[in-house]
Amino acid sequence: MEQGIIENLIAELTKLPGIGRKTAQRLAFYILSMSEEDAKGISNAINEVKDKARFCNECFNITDGDICSICSNSSRDRSKICVVEEPSNILIIERSKSFTGLYHVLLGALSPIDGLTPDKIKINELIKRVGKNEIKEIIIATNPNTKGEMTAQYIRELLKPFNIKVTRIAYGLPMGGDIEFADEVTLGKAIEGRREL
Repeated sequence: MEQGIIENLIAELTKLPGIGRKTAQRLAFYILSMSEEDAKGISNAINEVKDKARFCNECFNITDGDICSICSNSSRDRSKICVVEEPSNILIIERSKSFTGLYHVLLGALSPIDGLTPDKIKINELIKRVGKNEIKEIIIATNPNTKGEMTAQYIRELLKPFNIKVTRIAYGLPMGGDIEFADEVTLGKAIEGRREL
């Protein structure tokens, strides 16, 4: 067998995040050992997602139609919108089964140094949604880093005229964690985000 085709597959697999050469090599040989049906299933799934995936016209989640399944679900609480940075964040929140409202994906976070200004992400679209719907609460779930915090503060300021509740998800200690292993910032956020028992 020609080594060039395996090397080509390994090179392509290393383009995926978190996949180094050794992992790519293991994956390439695993793909080679798969049944033709299973290997083509992976290939078809990649082709289909590249051909059909698009952003929801309402919230900018990934969908294959005009409106995603969450926005079109009439049982969702339409008075609450959870604002996230990326579509992948929705999957994690949905798995927690703790939120039944709608989402808004910013498709990034503010970072003027990287050219990500308010007009480059979906902040204006969020403000329009709030203006035309009866929203009671915006839950900001951007990442707990400088960009995420800057984005959260910017959105909070823009939403002040709407006189609606704006909340930020709490950060702190993970379940099963030990306080002595927590860093000062995480512990500080846990104390700030405390709630009554």
